[in-house]
Amino acid sequence: MKGALLAMAVGLLAATSAGAAENRCGWYVNPTPGNWYLTDRDGDWWMRSQGGMEAEGFDNAPAFDEKQYVKLQPNGYGYGCACLSVDTDAANGNITRIYSGKILPLSRCRNDKALKKPE
Repeated sequence: MKGALLAMAVGLLAATSAGAAENRCGWYVNPTPGNWYLTDRDGDWWMRSQGGMEAEGFDNAPAFDEKQYVKLQPNGYGYGCACLSVDTDAANGNITRIYSGKILPLSRCRNDKALKKPE
């Protein structure tokens, strides 16, 4: 009986933690129309690809802050720094769901030696 209760408790704990959102922070990039990704210390995490995938809850991603934004092209595409609460598909390097996000000062990402600068 005790063994069955312990097994059930372990199963419930595993099921609860398996669906926990990850907090990922890094360069928040919109390089071209319809393309969005986050680059953190683990690499690039695509959340939207023009004509391809889009993370569930993409509308929960934060809007850029004009004061904390680097424009790459005259048409307005570029990058900022952000933390996002997400679910990921590590095998494919995708963010599959966005729960929330927050724009951070550019200095936060610039000072993180583990981050490569967006191109």
